[in-house]
Amino acid sequence: MKISNNWLRDYIKTELKTERIGEFLTDIGLEVEGIDKFESVKGSLEGIVVGKVLTCEKHPNADKLKKTTVDIGNGKILNIVCGAPNVAEGQTVPVAVVGTKIYDKTGNFFEIKEAKIRGEVSQGMICAEDELGLSEDHGGIMVLDEAQYEVGKNFADYFELTNDEVIEIGLTPNRTDAMSHYGVARDLYAFLSTNQQKAQFEKVASEPLNNEGSHSFTLEVEDADLCPRYIGAVIEDVKVAESPIWLKNRLQAIGLNPINNIVDITNYILHGYGQPLHAFDADKIADKKVKVGTVKKGTKFTTLDGVERTLNGTEVIIKDGKDHPMCIAGVFGGAQSGVSNETKTIFLESAYFNPVAVRKGAKFHGLNTDASFRFERGVDPNITRTAITHAIKMIQEIAGGKLIGELLEEYPKKIEDSYVIIRFSKIEQILGTKIHREKVKEILKALEIKVLNEIQNGLEISVPAYRADVTREIDVIEEILRIYGYNKIDAPQKISFTPVKLSANDQDELENSWARTLQGLGFNEVMNNSLTSVKDETDAVKLLNPLSSDLAFMRKSLLEGLLQNAIYNINRKNQDIKFFEFGKIYHKRAQYEERKQLAILVSGRDVAENWLKPKSTTDFYNLKAYVKVLLEKLAIDYKEVALSDERFSDALAYEADGKTLVRIGKVAAGLLKDFDIDQDCFYAEIELELAQELRSTNELKFKDIPKFNKIRRDLALLIDKNITYQELYQTAQKNKSPFIKNINLFDVYEGKNLPEGKKSYAMSFELLNEEKTLEEKEISEVMDSLIKSFQKEFNAELRS
Repeated sequence: MKISNNWLRDYIKTELKTERIGEFLTDIGLEVEGIDKFESVKGSLEGIVVGKVLTCEKHPNADKLKKTTVDIGNGKILNIVCGAPNVAEGQTVPVAVVGTKIYDKTGNFFEIKEAKIRGEVSQGMICAEDELGLSEDHGGIMVLDEAQYEVGKNFADYFELTNDEVIEIGLTPNRTDAMSHYGVARDLYAFLSTNQQKAQFEKVASEPLNNEGSHSFTLEVEDADLCPRYIGAVIEDVKVAESPIWLKNRLQAIGLNPINNIVDITNYILHGYGQPLHAFDADKIADKKVKVGTVKKGTKFTTLDGVERTLNGTEVIIKDGKDHPMCIAGVFGGAQSGVSNETKTIFLESAYFNPVAVRKGAKFHGLNTDASFRFERGVDPNITRTAITHAIKMIQEIAGGKLIGELLEEYPKKIEDSYVIIRFSKIEQILGTKIHREKVKEILKALEIKVLNEIQNGLEISVPAYRADVTREIDVIEEILRIYGYNKIDAPQKISFTPVKLSANDQDELENSWARTLQGLGFNEVMNNSLTSVKDETDAVKLLNPLSSDLAFMRKSLLEGLLQNAIYNINRKNQDIKFFEFGKIYHKRAQYEERKQLAILVSGRDVAENWLKPKSTTDFYNLKAYVKVLLEKLAIDYKEVALSDERFSDALAYEADGKTLVRIGKVAAGLLKDFDIDQDCFYAEIELELAQELRSTNELKFKDIPKFNKIRRDLALLIDKNITYQELYQTAQKNKSPFIKNINLFDVYEGKNLPEGKKSYAMSFELLNEEKTLEEKEISEVMDSLIKSFQKEFNAELRS
């Protein structure tokens, strides 16, 4: 949120510099993210003077240039080469002297220097309107009225220029009370007045109004729950035109584009007081009746942006006497009832709409406006009248309007302030320090929180309705601390806590153990949003009230988030990826499913480049090795099976107890292309609940290092190309020998000197008898048994 320093000081008078104000705002929770300078005209026309063209003749060396002499006062005559087609002798013109900076639209500038242009000296520049930032006109130089402009005077003296400092506040969603200049000033004053800082706060009140005659408009609020308060005013004889310079500068300073005086006034009130207003063309309101309620589901309605929308029947709608929609209340106006240059009479609205209803309507239609941003969080119901009276005064002064008749108002049940009891002992407990009771009351008064009654060890208080987020004792204590000052609370010298030993049945212990292991292997942990968008909505869990279309579903996999992390790093020249994430995934099948997984993604080099290993690209087997390190901590038996998964081009799974525990694969090229990733990525996901369940039934036991040596034997097998190592591995595992401890594939060969359709697998087998040294006869029996199995199952041949 942007706050104009000039505008802020309309409500609070202080000698503090803007930087100091920014520090105080941050101290009270309105975190200042930056302070930028604003100039209504970039450069503030510095270095621009009024000049008179004394002579103008054709440039001797260029057809399209003119050679001029220009008087800029005090007897100083400049030679200036000018390319404008309309420059002529006797004109009064704006002149940029040497040293002046001329800015473009982007804020870049060039400096005027004395130079030779086609052999002729030029000592300045005669300016066009766009070069000065006064308009978009570049049809020629700006010619001034000599009766109004005095030669030699600073050109800036003839303009209402504004220089401002704009404070950027990172406002938290609960602070609707501070979503305006007035609200920020009120909060700042509460801090300054209780912390020995001189300041005066200009509290606003309703303006007295002068009305003429009467009108025939009527108001009907169909559901007071949807619209607890509504005020309307009929204003005739308005002249829709450009706003005055001061008003346009105020809006431009905070990043708003001026539209016309009526719309600009409503925006000024919105950002000034935090109360959204809406102006209707009164002549377009059928039967001169304004109704607030709902319409039939499926009703078509075209909004101000020209988009036809289908209403769902739950939105709060402003309607005319024939029930035609004119506005989605608190969200967006309609194209047919908006103010135009032909508008002569307006119906001005100031209201308090139900925050939940506004939020649902805005989210359903994907609209996020300044008005909905405030309404859906809860505006101040008691500033509704104040805001509209100030707006009416401005319309009378700026647009010449006349208020006709009395204001129309519906406010059947007043929105009451919140009643809260606070205890001094609780304040001390939460803050960890004592604050004098009188200081507490002083802070509450500064926050406009009324003390209703003093009770034993506490206070009965009334919190103003504009603080919709302060309804409990703990909320009030936070407010007291905010204004008292976080920096005044000393950090304790000693912190007491009771260490908790996590058991093997605790999943947190498993996650922490795995996280430490992965960090030791060079991985970084990431955390991604559970909300996402999906291409395929099959099995997806869709939110009923999404924040946006990009965050409309619960994620079905952790892979997409990790790929987003990967491309973010790759684009910043960090191509070596080793990420892991603990997170939940969600599916809607026969019922809603929620599972927690550990996801791992690797890509790029496995180890940093060095002179011994200049290239070391990570691969499927690197990832498989990392996963096996983690599974060793479970002390469980699992088997490897083939896996078909559209996310992967090659994949396998580990199964335990008949359930899939791990999925490992090379990410499919099509999926990588969706994320603009042009390097191989390898992904694994482990089911955490299943891992914990299996782990809790097994104990990790210590085993002595065997006394006897392992024996290794190798086999080179010639097999058909369609046979996989997985099939060979599973066949070897079925062997009844207890001596086989490890099986590994260490070489694959396809090419010359092999029969067509064949390939060679070289496998190693580690054999061990833990009771005694294996004899050659025993080794041969095992190997012969393996060879016979491979020959029988796969028609394998031994290669020498």
